[in-house]
Amino acid sequence: MSIKLKSIQFIQNTTIFLLLAISASAFASNPNWENAQWIWQQEDGPSNTWMSFRKTIFINEIPETVEANISVDSKFWLWINGDMVLFEGGLSRGPSQAGAWNRKEKITPANSWYETVNIQPYLKKGENTIAILVWYWGRETHKGTHIDSGQGGLLFSSEIGNQHIISDSTWKAIQHPGYDNTMEPASKMLVQYSVKFNAQNPMNDWTNKAWYMPNYNDSQWPLAVSKGKLGDAPWYNLEKNFVPKLVNHGLQNYANHEELKLPFVSDGTTIKAKLPFNKQVTPYLEIEAKAGDTIFITTDNNRNSINATYITKDGQQAFESFSWFNGHEVLYTIPAGVKVNALKYRWMSVGEMAGSFKIDDPFYNRLWDMGNNTLFVCARDNFMDCPDRERALWIGDVADQTGYLFYAMDDAGRKLLKKAILQTVYFSENDVIGALGPLRVRELVCQSLQFIAQVVWPYYLNTGDKETLEIAYPFLYRYLDLFPMKENGLPEYRKSKSPDSWNWLDWGVNGTIDEQPIQMAFYYLALKEAKKMAKVLGKEDHLEWYDERMTSMKSAYENEFWKNGFYSSNPEKFKDDRANAIAIISGIANPEYHNQIVDNVLIPNRFSSPHFEWMAEEAMFITGRPEASLQRMKEQYQSQVDKEGMTTLYEKFPNGGSYNHAWNGSNTILSKYVAGVAPTKVGWSEYQIMPTLVHFNHLEKTIPTVMGEIKIEMEKKDSTYTLNLKSPDVWETTVIVGIPKAGKEISKVEFNDVVLWERGKANKTMDTGVSEDDKFLKFRLKSQNWLIKATYK
Repeated sequence: MSIKLKSIQFIQNTTIFLLLAISASAFASNPNWENAQWIWQQEDGPSNTWMSFRKTIFINEIPETVEANISVDSKFWLWINGDMVLFEGGLSRGPSQAGAWNRKEKITPANSWYETVNIQPYLKKGENTIAILVWYWGRETHKGTHIDSGQGGLLFSSEIGNQHIISDSTWKAIQHPGYDNTMEPASKMLVQYSVKFNAQNPMNDWTNKAWYMPNYNDSQWPLAVSKGKLGDAPWYNLEKNFVPKLVNHGLQNYANHEELKLPFVSDGTTIKAKLPFNKQVTPYLEIEAKAGDTIFITTDNNRNSINATYITKDGQQAFESFSWFNGHEVLYTIPAGVKVNALKYRWMSVGEMAGSFKIDDPFYNRLWDMGNNTLFVCARDNFMDCPDRERALWIGDVADQTGYLFYAMDDAGRKLLKKAILQTVYFSENDVIGALGPLRVRELVCQSLQFIAQVVWPYYLNTGDKETLEIAYPFLYRYLDLFPMKENGLPEYRKSKSPDSWNWLDWGVNGTIDEQPIQMAFYYLALKEAKKMAKVLGKEDHLEWYDERMTSMKSAYENEFWKNGFYSSNPEKFKDDRANAIAIISGIANPEYHNQIVDNVLIPNRFSSPHFEWMAEEAMFITGRPEASLQRMKEQYQSQVDKEGMTTLYEKFPNGGSYNHAWNGSNTILSKYVAGVAPTKVGWSEYQIMPTLVHFNHLEKTIPTVMGEIKIEMEKKDSTYTLNLKSPDVWETTVIVGIPKAGKEISKVEFNDVVLWERGKANKTMDTGVSEDDKFLKFRLKSQNWLIKATYK
């Protein structure tokens, strides 16, 4: 590396250190943690421990605002005066490194998250009971996103008027005897455990009150043990969880509730309770049984390793397992003779399903819904590759999700993506951005390049969050600088240098056959998008560096790989669609070759897995071949769409691997290209609607943007095109509406029933820009509600 670049890197490292220090200081100083203690039992763990905490306080007056700040390793459930306040708080640990200097010793210390919870509505004058159940996982996995502190702990602070309620050794604390913590982990990949609960050890008092209820007699409980204070190892500093809390949809009946004909007496056969679609759920039951019966609960998902075992007490009882799993059906195996009064489930989701897509073709409607369900079932503490086998933050999978999450998820989804970006860069090592984090920097080069181009820049474009961009950019720049340029004008092909290196590109047929042109095209795309970041951040000294590399690569790529398509292999034996798709998307392919690539490579060859499939489809739209793209999409996904009862999408074509894998990105194509809705300036301050309706005649779409919700309805007939647009009424937002020409001549355009464009001219009263190309007549409009009707000759 040059002296100039080393100096730049020193400055950037210093800047990042200061940003993180300021950030951590701000997070830590906001709540009043003074004198608050991390508390637990005498033993530091053990793993898979469920600890119950109680504190009774007296309140004279209830302030208008009362917030509780809570941090745990690993999850918590909060009751006040017997009412459930928060179902599942906390995040898997590791917001940022707490001490990078220890990395040399292969120790990964991490700060901890804290939650702020509004408890004011649950308080009353007089005596109040705070009860908290904390689940300590006490383990890490090689594919996990949770950094184990090594000690279970609870930290609590709340200002209630003049009272400062803190966690300390005056709290009562006991390991819940109902939960069996001797169980083996659910799998080597998952941090979470299955649940085994013995209702004969319920921890109720002599009046049969539950342990979290007011006036419960906790006199025999031991006092909590103080383990440390704010900033102490192993929890280090606290950072506020900026991801909105999970949406608790409450206990709900199963989709086949009527068929179950509750109540009934079990005959011992497994009961199949159907979910409306594949969700993350916690199962619930109400029964009447004798003591000692064993009930087993799992799902139809054969890759799911989380389950629940419930051992009954005598009489009426209810149970909910707090370790979530997923599937299309929840399977209850209940012994014969047990009376089943209720079977329900609780769905928790990252935000609401705020986006929608409807079109006059049932195939694409169902495909959208399946993709949308897949996105939501692969999001919780982090975006994950799948919710059953790994729950891992593969950043290449997140790149695929990023393309359509802005069309489907509300602010919670955007914040979860921010978390993915920060955790990925915070836990980089030796300038290497890992593809799987944060526990190990396992570099999959193309996924790291995808992260730069298809995660970080789209995140900024859609949110306008410059602060996150400022933190991430130096890491991205240093990673791109790890690729030395060769005399032929291309960067050196990079192989991962991590101990567990994996030269993986795609699950499809011969997934690594053209690895060199694929990596080069991803690198070019990363340069192009990182250059945009440099402009935003005023990194003028970097722009020339990007330009030199991109200019060098453009001609060198063609010289090195063009053989009537882009290949490093022998095209007579194998014409790979992946390298050619990313060459088009990145812009490194000469546009003169586009149609040749589509006709000779992308139409006849289908070697991609879903990870690359959406990129092949996007490349075809970019080249102006929408019909071919949609036909390919239909043929690739037809077998899954036709599969009755399936509501999520597979990891592999036609139906291999997990049946709910994050990287199915066809919803990106349906939203960005068919509906034609996309931001054209940062934070949706300007956006466009340029639909490519092809054979469709009716389309409805809702887009949850940072500026507000956008709703569109399009209707195409032989002589008219109508767009009903409900856009955010924000004065600084502009929309560019494209009226599709569809090979016809447009005679007039009405805006809210007023003709403002006719016979090729705009009405003088129209204060908007008008432009056109061979596909669209374009109008630049203020963001508001518009009913636009175009008439064709």
